[in-house]
Amino acid sequence: MQKVDYNGKNILVTGSPGFIGANLVLRLLKDMTEGVVVSLDNMNDYYDPKLKEYRLSLIEEASKQSSVKHVFVKGSIADKALVDSLFEKYRFAVVVNLAAQAGVRYSIDHPDVYIESNLIGFYNILEACRNYPVEHLVYASSSSVYGGNKKVPFSTEDKVDNPVSLYAATKKSNELMAHAYSKLYNIPSTGLRFFTVYGPAGRPDMFYFSATQKLVAGQTIKIFNYGNMLRDFTFIDDIVEGIVRVMGGAPEKKTGEDGLPIPPYAVYNIGGGQPENLLVYIRTLQEELVDAGVLPADYDFEGHRELVGMQSGDVPLTYADSSALERDYGFVPAIGIKEGLKAFARWYKGYYKNK
Repeated sequence: MQKVDYNGKNILVTGSPGFIGANLVLRLLKDMTEGVVVSLDNMNDYYDPKLKEYRLSLIEEASKQSSVKHVFVKGSIADKALVDSLFEKYRFAVVVNLAAQAGVRYSIDHPDVYIESNLIGFYNILEACRNYPVEHLVYASSSSVYGGNKKVPFSTEDKVDNPVSLYAATKKSNELMAHAYSKLYNIPSTGLRFFTVYGPAGRPDMFYFSATQKLVAGQTIKIFNYGNMLRDFTFIDDIVEGIVRVMGGAPEKKTGEDGLPIPPYAVYNIGGGQPENLLVYIRTLQEELVDAGVLPADYDFEGHRELVGMQSGDVPLTYADSSALERDYGFVPAIGIKEGLKAFARWYKGYYKNK
């Protein structure tokens, strides 16, 4: 592994002020003592743009207290001219590509945006890294690449050739594209397969958030596969800790016996480390929503839930083997669902109290 000291250098975070991107930028503004952090996002309306504006306001506030300069650029990674111009201007040392059209179920009805952002957009990032060499490209993959794999926990050594959604197929494609560019152009790249990320100011399409909104509105929440789901939930602070550690160590450049580069390429799982039963997760969420005053203590939870069958594109189990990340970067997730959902519930109460 090659140490990468990105402090004092220029960093690009695409997909900020998205959920993971915003939290990563906030961490960098806190940790770094000099340099420039550029956020790039198209601020689309896949979910309420006000949430992205809120996260951006947190970043702007944090940048006032930071010795690091923050620059926000509104635009899409699918805009090749824009991406190239940013790389030419800032000569980034590290690029963290988190921009992507997210969501398994949304990809079933809206395939076009996945091709545009997740394939064309990622290609533009790779081309820019080729033409304006970077020390390290870190990019978001997903636990969805494991599809219907039965062997658990999921290991990066497992075959992942059977995606069950277009979203998963685009994420696997990202890994293949990054490998090709690492081999051809000696670009150090690391893919991170995220497992069900949650936390304050998260994505409203994620179950814990959408369920909260429905319960507050007195609506019924649907629990898929009759609750027989196991998820490796990963709190946002753990995800950011993992990304920051990976940013600081790139796959080492080496030359093979044929005189050509051995691709400086790696892929890691980054998960909570312990799959949780969906019904236990929901019960914990309910307890924390009551404790935070989001819902009354006498709320009829049983009357507002419906057990339904499996939904197309979904999988019954996700479970990360993150031992390689611990071995190479010393990363161990630290935040369990009770602490994580408590933080979300308290944030939700504060954010929506006057809305």
